[in-house]
Amino acid sequence: MQGVRLLWGLVMVLLLAGCNSEVQSQEVSPPQRPAVSDTAAINQEIASSRQNAITRAVAAVSPAVVNVNVIEVRRVRDPMASFYDDPFFRNFLRRPRVREQQVESVGSGFIISPDGYVVTNDHVAGNATKIDVFLPDGQTLPAELVGSDAATDLALLKVEPEEALPYLAFDTTSTPIVGEWVIALGNPFGLFESAEPSVTVGVVSAKDRNLQSGRRGRLYRDMIQTDAAINRGNSGGPLVSATGEVIGVNTAIYSESGGSIGIGFAVPARKAFRIIEELRENGRVDRSYYTGLYLTTVTQRIANILELDRARGVLVRDIDPSSPADDAGLQAYDIIIGINGERIDTQDDYVARVYDYRPGDEIQMRVLRDGQTLTLPLRLGRQE
Repeated sequence: MQGVRLLWGLVMVLLLAGCNSEVQSQEVSPPQRPAVSDTAAINQEIASSRQNAITRAVAAVSPAVVNVNVIEVRRVRDPMASFYDDPFFRNFLRRPRVREQQVESVGSGFIISPDGYVVTNDHVAGNATKIDVFLPDGQTLPAELVGSDAATDLALLKVEPEEALPYLAFDTTSTPIVGEWVIALGNPFGLFESAEPSVTVGVVSAKDRNLQSGRRGRLYRDMIQTDAAINRGNSGGPLVSATGEVIGVNTAIYSESGGSIGIGFAVPARKAFRIIEELRENGRVDRSYYTGLYLTTVTQRIANILELDRARGVLVRDIDPSSPADDAGLQAYDIIIGINGERIDTQDDYVARVYDYRPGDEIQMRVLRDGQTLTLPLRLGRQE
C-alpha cells in the first residue's frame, strides 16, 4: 500500500513538471516579427500618403515660376532739402532738391509660353530700366518689358530662350470656389539665392473683393482673397489650384507690418488673361473710351434733395451733345445704379466697371429716372 502511494506521488510530480515546462517555453518564446513584405507595404503606404494633390501640383507648376530682378530709377528728395530755403545754406548746398537714384528690387513671375513670355506685376517691373529673369534651372536671362497696365497692376515681359521653356496657362473656364485649396508660389522678400520658388498653401477666403489703392491709379477690383501667405517678393507669382491650374496672379496684401497676416489678394485669371493678351498684341491697354458723361457720387445730401430712399449710384450732372451717352438716351439728373448687371454705388465703382471695357463695346446702363428704373444700351466711343 505504501508502495502504491509512493508511485502515485511520483506520477503527480512528473505531470506538474511537464506543465511548468510548457508554461516556461511559452513565456520565453521570442515575439513574432512582421514579414519583410509587410514592412515594405507599410512604407509604401506612408510614401504614397505624402504624395497628394498639393505636392503633385507644386511639382508640375514650379519649373515655370521665375524670380524677377529689376533696376529702376526713382526720384528721391534730398534729406538736406529743408535747408535750401535759408540763403546761407543755399550758397553752400548747391545741389538739386530731388535726385535720381538707381534702386534694385525683386519680385516673382511665371512663364506663359514656350517662347518666353513672362507675367509679373506692374509694380515689380513697370518702371524698370533693367530686368533679369532667373529660371529654376539656374539660367539667368535678360528681359524686355513688352507692356504694363497700372490699373490692374499687371506687366508682361519677354525673354529669348535658346530652347522651349516650361509654361503655365490661365484657367479661364472655371470659377474659384470659396474654401478650395490654393497654392501661392514665388520668392518672398527676395531672400534666397536659389531660383526655386517657395510654396505656401491656403484656401480661397473670398471672391470679388475690392480694395482701395491710391498708388498710380490702381483699381484692385474683383480680387481673389486667400490666406496663403503672400509677402513682398511673391508679387507677380501664380496662385494655383490643387489641380495645378493658374487661377490668379499674386498682387497685394493687407498688412500694417508689411508681412503676411493671412489676407492676400490675386488678380483673377480671366481678367489677367484678357489684359495680358492686350499687352502682348498692343503693348498697352486701350482705355481711351469716351461716354460724354459728367458724374458725381450720390451723397446723402443729394439723396435728400432728390427725395431718394437712400444714397446710391452716380448722378449725371451733364452730358455732351451728340456723345455716346446722348445717343443712348441718358439725361441730366439720371442716376446710374448698374452696368451690365453689376451694382454701382459710387463714382469709383463706375470707373472700375467701365475700365473693364474698350472703345466700341456696348454696355447696359441701369438708371433711375423719376422713380422708374430703365436699362439703356450705350456704345463706348473713343476719346479724340
